[in-house]
Amino acid sequence: MHDDMARIVLVRHGHVEGIEPARFRGRRDVDLSDLGVRQAQATARRIALQWHPSTVYSSPLGRCIRTAEPIAAALGLSIAVLDDLNDLHYGDWEWRTYEEVRARWPALFDRWFAAPQMVRFPNGESLQDLVARTSNVLRLIRERHGQETVAVVGHSSGNRALLLQTLDQPLSAYWRLAQDPCGVSEIEVSDRDTTVHRFNETCSL
Repeated sequence: MHDDMARIVLVRHGHVEGIEPARFRGRRDVDLSDLGVRQAQATARRIALQWHPSTVYSSPLGRCIRTAEPIAAALGLSIAVLDDLNDLHYGDWEWRTYEEVRARWPALFDRWFAAPQMVRFPNGESLQDLVARTSNVLRLIRERHGQETVAVVGHSSGNRALLLQTLDQPLSAYWRLAQDPCGVSEIEVSDRDTTVHRFNETCSL
């Protein structure tokens, strides 16, 4: 790593209820499943062994904090919560299944998967809102951790938004970036450019 680069080890939280069958979880504070706890522990071992981050940032929601806790413990650190890492606010869709949303908002449901950049959730956020929040995270890390490695534990939505920005991709590419439970990506950020070295790795699981 160059001296003027910050490295981000980006992690999605572990498995939770609501992944299968699929629900719009959003701000619903669901906890990790037993599988998710095991995934978090395995991911913590890998991160402590391979990267040694100096700081662990997490979304305020419990599933991310429970994923971040073993990472922080393995490094002898505490967790710093960033509200800007919170999950996408799905508004009236929150905790509804895909089938329920498709039945009530069929056109908007289809648009979310075909042209996500054109959607604002009823009484919720848009991808533009999400990118604005996650860009704050990138700036904070660049300014505060210019020569350090940090771990960031977030949600599939926010992690996609971070990766879209670092890859300089449009919001329409949102669905092209997979984010599996406890998938690990590695990003280097500088004033000049960004480089993604790893993407959604789950080999430690």
